[in-house]
Amino acid sequence: MKKFCWEALLCALLYTCTLTSAIAEPRSGEDVYKAKCAMCHGSGAKGVPRIGDIAGWIPIIEKGNEALYARMITDFKGHPPKGLCKDCTDGELKAAVDYMIQSSQ
Repeated sequence: MKKFCWEALLCALLYTCTLTSAIAEPRSGEDVYKAKCAMCHGSGAKGVPRIGDIAGWIPIIEKGNEALYARMITDFKGHPPKGLCKDCTDGELKAAVDYMIQSSQ
């Protein structure tokens, strides 16, 4: 009789979980905003522009989307890198920026 290999089963399960998480659908910009950005951009904490505040967003929007994406992903004037969303992909972060811009024009 052959001995069951629990290590092989565990490795197979971990591999499957890794693949499943890698192909999961990206979160929408609205979902990322609600989960990560709304705490500051919903309240205007530390003087950040609130979502929907057209006048507050105009000077930021004028810089262009690529500049906004770069600022959001890196640390810029106190904005934490990736908005403290360490599990967000760059695409999800860009979608969140797009969502805030579209909601503030």
